[in-house]
Amino acid sequence: MKKDYSNYLQNTPDADGNFGNYGGAFIPPQLTGPMKEIHEAYLKISRSHRFIEELRSIRKHYQGRPTPVYHAARLSEKCGGAQIYLKREDLNHTGAHKINHCMGEGLLAKYMGKKKLIAETGAGQHGVALATAAAYFGLECEIHMGEVDIAKEHPNVVRMKLLGAKVVPVSHGLKTLKEAVDSAFQAYLKDPQTAIYCIGSVVGPHPFPMLVRDFQSVVGIEAREQFQEMTGGLPDVITACVGGGSNAMGLFSAFLNDPSEIWGVEPLGRGPKTGDHAATMSYGMPGIIHGFKCYLLQDEKGEPSPVYSIASGLDYPGVGPEHSHLKDTGRVHYTTADDKACLNAFFTLCRTEGIIPALESAHAVAFAMKKAVEMKSGTILVNLSGRGDKDLDFVVDNHGYGD
Repeated sequence: MKKDYSNYLQNTPDADGNFGNYGGAFIPPQLTGPMKEIHEAYLKISRSHRFIEELRSIRKHYQGRPTPVYHAARLSEKCGGAQIYLKREDLNHTGAHKINHCMGEGLLAKYMGKKKLIAETGAGQHGVALATAAAYFGLECEIHMGEVDIAKEHPNVVRMKLLGAKVVPVSHGLKTLKEAVDSAFQAYLKDPQTAIYCIGSVVGPHPFPMLVRDFQSVVGIEAREQFQEMTGGLPDVITACVGGGSNAMGLFSAFLNDPSEIWGVEPLGRGPKTGDHAATMSYGMPGIIHGFKCYLLQDEKGEPSPVYSIASGLDYPGVGPEHSHLKDTGRVHYTTADDKACLNAFFTLCRTEGIIPALESAHAVAFAMKKAVEMKSGTILVNLSGRGDKDLDFVVDNHGYGD
């Protein structure tokens, strides 16, 4: 019997921030008050006419929403099967979906009277988007970023600094996204009264998985309406890459009660045998990280495992608690794409459509290309979550021009 998801978004998470067996808030006592303050302020402000109108104005006149849905006809022809469509989140101001929740979080901070935004970033897209929001609202901004990602995503580091943000290098552990989150949380603990922690995905303690999902839901709302207008129906398959999972939840949320198949695509990196991947849903088990419960890649001691992805925004050992719940219920399927497939999709989209995708988004494109051949007919909607400007130097220096 098909489960009814018509009231799902209104009823999920529960009052304690649980998505089924996942989520919650496993936080030190000194953060209980600040998290409650953020939750209560969000519930109150997000339902106010003034807040909603201001956010809509920002999205239309500053971000450039709505972003279009585009029929990738030449890519579809090359694959020789189902027709592939792209939700062009890469056309947002700053070049990715991250601006959707960052402008929402910045506006929330303004209404709460906060003076400073603190966050982590992996690929730098969240950092750039939050630095943009801080500049727009006249707030201070502090971005924590692993030294490996700083070197890999240099163009985004430059953009953050130009926008006025303080970029804090993180030099412990693997020096990537997990460590950046650790560092940002520690900075926030020192000043929760005047600062607000603006987490970069549908992860973290309650209320952030809900808050970020809600701000990102505009992606799915637009895409569903646009796709029906273009084709007269709904896509047979929708797909998005999953690290923490904000772009995916943004798209998926609008289609949960529809017959469309939903697929999240995780990074398989160099392959399962090497251990160099971040495919949490495929190889993880329930655990706690950064104040919430989710599927988690763990070592023999139960600690978060080292992870790897060619896409800096996907190298996280955990995943959003709502994704964990949707996996268990069976509503969303999760699969993988490795570095090789990602790079092939990256170069193919460049050559067939004149679109340079983010390496993160290329994982979803890789799955769509494979799925199109398997389906032979029908339609696939891909969330093209970001553009690849940030990845150009890394790709060319390490992989040439795809010739």
